[in-house]
Amino acid sequence: MHINLPEKRYYGIGEVAEAFKVNTSLIRFWEKEFDAIKPKKNAKGNRKFTPEDIKNLELIYHLVKERGFTLEGAKTHLKEEKQKTLTNFEIIRKLESVKAELVNLKNQL
Repeated sequence: MHINLPEKRYYGIGEVAEAFKVNTSLIRFWEKEFDAIKPKKNAKGNRKFTPEDIKNLELIYHLVKERGFTLEGAKTHLKEEKQKTLTNFEIIRKLESVKAELVNLKNQL
């Protein structure tokens, strides 16, 4: 899945949920379940996600939604094989962006 978010320091939970095409409640649930996601909260309690949080959410989304891991399985997979998973995920993400560019070129012909 290719996430389209503008370059910013902080993203609101609505922007993040819309980019991943999920409900905001799922983002809040994943925040509680996974230690890697630590959004900043302002005085009103609004969550602001950093680009690092977005990368972690992408990885969790990939494991849970695309590869079909359970939450417990994704947690243990991240703890035990985080570097290998990150490397594979980066390769997949680059290949998906290349595919999107090629499809875009094909449509322009």
